[in-house]
Amino acid sequence: MIEVGEYKVKEGLHYTKDHEWAQVLEDGTVLVGITDYAQKELGDLAYVELPEVGKEVSRGDVLCEIESVKAVSEVYAPVSGEVIEVNSELEDSPELLNEDPYGNWIAKLKPSSLEEDLKELMDAEAYANYLKSL
Repeated sequence: MIEVGEYKVKEGLHYTKDHEWAQVLEDGTVLVGITDYAQKELGDLAYVELPEVGKEVSRGDVLCEIESVKAVSEVYAPVSGEVIEVNSELEDSPELLNEDPYGNWIAKLKPSSLEEDLKELMDAEAYANYLKSL
């Protein structure tokens, strides 16, 4: 884990400038979640509108929305592909993302252009440096 001030950045993940993370699993699918920075900026999460299974997204498309006591925020797809599973625990317990943003994912995607999309994402060190610039 890399620490940038009060924020934690988990190594081994891929990151977007919009503060999503992507974890490539052994079977080639990709878990998507929000970063520690994102959950701290949003504050206490009240609701996660999960994407529909079967939804096709392109990298940068809105994947879903998260509501906090402060605001409604969009979560963007870090890679293109099809939503094949969602973390339904978040429907009743959105605060799981506050408690452990790297241990709780939002959606699992079957990527359609993974190698190409990964080139556009940051590794943990690059994301930590990006946070320092904010």
